[in-house]
Amino acid sequence: MTKSIENLKWRYATKNFDPNKNLEPQQLEMLAAAFNLTATSYGLQPCRLIVVQNTDLQHQMVPMAFGQRQVVDAAAVLVICTTAVDADYVRRYFKRVKDIRDTSDEVLQPFVDQLTTKFDAMAVEEVEQWARNQAYITLGTLMNICAQEQIDSCPMEGFIPDKIDGLLGLKAKGLKSVLMLPVGYRSAEDPFADMKKVRLPIEKSVEFIH
Repeated sequence: MTKSIENLKWRYATKNFDPNKNLEPQQLEMLAAAFNLTATSYGLQPCRLIVVQNTDLQHQMVPMAFGQRQVVDAAAVLVICTTAVDADYVRRYFKRVKDIRDTSDEVLQPFVDQLTTKFDAMAVEEVEQWARNQAYITLGTLMNICAQEQIDSCPMEGFIPDKIDGLLGLKAKGLKSVLMLPVGYRSAEDPFADMKKVRLPIEKSVEFIH
């Protein structure tokens, strides 16, 4: 069994974090880098990450997360947000491509035209749903990196986005919270830590076609 698979077996949705254990700054910087390197559709990165390490704010998050204490006991709460994407956003993205890769306009322009046309034709709700889908990709990346680094985490959809947005001042930044990922270290008293994983037999969940 590879180390990567062993680490995935080790991870679980941590219910009880040890509030006395913190993450080092470089660990959070590593998670931020992993978030930034996550694959997204067209490479457009419609997601942003807010790293909350403020006990007062984390306490205020508890009722907004339906009483789930992970948000206050964890060393930090990673809040995955979406941002608005439109034709101008697409143009700015391709300007970065040109600046970084020195790609010619002749090569880039067809892609610019294709994507600006695509996003111009999409309703706001469609774009928001597309961006939320990308947020789940970033969540998966973060959870996997946490497992490989032996950092505990708990993916959360159970919170009131409007309340979190207001608390963290996200609306003024043009952001909407979609997911939260408290991170830190499990409590020795968490009964879920030693429970066996319940998964389908692999032959029931995976099919190889040769």
